[in-house]
Parts: sequence; C-alpha cells; structure tokens
Amino acid sequence: MAPSVAEVEKPAQPNPVEAAKAGGKHFVTPDPSYAYAKYIPYGEEVTETHPPLEYFDHVDPGSRANPAKPNLLTSEAKLHHLSPYLGTEVTGIQLSKLSKEGLDELALFVAERKLVIFRDQDLKDTSPDDQLAFTKHFGVPHVHPLPMNVKDYPSLFTTYRDENAQGFATSLTQDKINYLGWHSDISFEKQPAGTTFFYILDGPEVGGDTLYLSTVEAYNRLSPEFKKLLIGLKAVHSAAPFDRVSYAQGSKLRRERVETEHPIVRVHPVTGEKSLYVNSNFTTHIVGFKKEESDALLKFLYDHIAKGADYQVRASYRPGTVAIWDNRVTAHSIVPDFESKLRRHHIRLTPQAEKPIPATEP
Repeated sequence: MAPSVAEVEKPAQPNPVEAAKAGGKHFVTPDPSYAYAKYIPYGEEVTETHPPLEYFDHVDPGSRANPAKPNLLTSEAKLHHLSPYLGTEVTGIQLSKLSKEGLDELALFVAERKLVIFRDQDLKDTSPDDQLAFTKHFGVPHVHPLPMNVKDYPSLFTTYRDENAQGFATSLTQDKINYLGWHSDISFEKQPAGTTFFYILDGPEVGGDTLYLSTVEAYNRLSPEFKKLLIGLKAVHSAAPFDRVSYAQGSKLRRERVETEHPIVRVHPVTGEKSLYVNSNFTTHIVGFKKEESDALLKFLYDHIAKGADYQVRASYRPGTVAIWDNRVTAHSIVPDFESKLRRHHIRLTPQAEKPIPATEP
C-alpha cells in the first residue's frame, strides 16, 4: 500500500498545510460573486527550500481491476471513441459515486484508452477534502514545486488565467511563435505522474482546449532497428522551466530544482505497452551522448511526436467536464487560443505513480 500524503511529503515539505496558512497571497483578488472564488490560486510564502521528494512504494490500482469493468461501464454508460489510438468521451457515469472496485476499473480503462473525458460531473462541487480522497485512490497526490494551489490545499494545483492574471503558461510561451508544448506532467520527479485529473471550473465558450497524443503509437511507428537504438537509453528531465515561471510571478519554489534520469522507452506496469518518454518541456539531454548527438536524436523524437496528427485528439471543456489521462502513455499540450480577457480556470490533481519501468527489448 502506498504511504500517506503526509509520509511522502515529509522530507520535502514537513507540514505543507501549515506552510500555506503561514502567509502568502492570491495571484488575483478573489471576486466574492464568483462561484469558485475559493479556488483562485494561492501562493503561500516559501521561507525554506526543501530537498526533492523521496521514493515510495506504489501499486497501480489498475492491477486489481476486473478487465470486464462491471462496476464502471454499467448499462447507463455511453461511450464515444475519439480515435482508434486514444480518447473516449463518457456520459451516464458519476465519478464521485464509484466504488473502490469501480475506481480500480477506472484506472485500467484510462490506461487502455490513454485519455477519457467524463461529462456532466459533480466532482468540482464536492469539497476539496473529497476531491483529494478521490484521487488518493490512484497514488500519492503530488505537491507541485510551484506554489500555485487552492489555499490550504497544496495538492490542488490551480491553473488560472484572465485579463489580470495571464497564467503560468504565458511565461513559457510569450517568446514563441508556436505555443504548443507537448509534455507529460511532472516528468522531472523521481516518480512522475500516473493519472492526471483535470476539471473545469470556468472557461471560455470557444477555445482553451487541450491536445493529447498516444506516445504508445508514436513508439509503435518507429522501425525495428530504430527501436533497438532507443532501448536502454536514458534522458534527463529537469524542473528548470519553473524557475522562469516563479520569477515571473514573484514567488519562490518549494523545493530545490530536481533533475532525474528516466528511460526513453518505458513500460506501463499494467498494460505492458511500451511508450516514448521524452518531452520538449522538461527533457534536457540523453545520458552518455555528446551534445550534438543528444540534440539531434531528441529533435527527431520531438518532431515525430508533435507531427503525429493521426494519433492525436483535441479535448474541449464545458461545465462538468473531467478529463483523465495516463501520463505514462500520453503527452499533452495546452492551446492558449482564447481572448486574454476571458477566464480559464481548472483544477489539476496529479497522483504520483511508480518509478518509470525501462523497456528491455523492442
């Protein structure tokens, strides 16, 4: 059984809730008439930088699931597949009402379909404690190094943008022509994200979508000889981009910058599928390669991933939408295409999973 949040966070942040209460500020002044004002991002005052998170035991809940999924895909469930490779829209299921068996089956279903979009959900209207209890079933909720969360709830990471707060993504895209940034969540951690839960509180009527792709299919498209080249290689993933974000926001990161080596080809612990695990946001170089060699190979992989339109889907949001994806077999990118005066407000809960498992054969 995975340890509790408190046990895992202790080396890096002895008491994150008390730290959040100790002092800080909202990134924008909450409008009391806004229904989700309590979810405006809050940055607690970070007075001491802590070391990186430590390893912990993790058992994927999908490993316990009934493959037939009788507790999840009931007769009321309506499925609409977006692509043969990934993406399914689901209606008729209320996530907050699932049993433990249903949650295990949800983990397996998301691993198989890579991305699952649930409509008409009440998760956003449950309490923050209930939201955390829901995601703890899938792993230890991650506390992001960037303090940008719901006040008193460091694991409830908030993405927020309006005319007064341009959001952390602006810091990463403002000097680029193309705003896409394919990545897997927190790939720099020793134990990166498994499933991510992303649900809308408020957003524009048009725009603000997310693109997703299957890194399994990206791997499958490679030639047998090229796959052999990648097996056994490791790449370094770094949290360095958040240095710029924290500087732009006038905040301080919770933890020392972490840089971690991960296999370029990893294996999903439940489905056994192999996938490419590099991304242009956080991957810096390939271990053992000279700079020019590393740059050339990573550029090829980034281009290959980004150009695979036939194994990509685009997800739109409307009130009650909850998007769930498996970071071990997907990459995603925001689409910041809406007017800056409009509000886009989401909660992201990101349980950590296992240390990436390296593929040992193509």
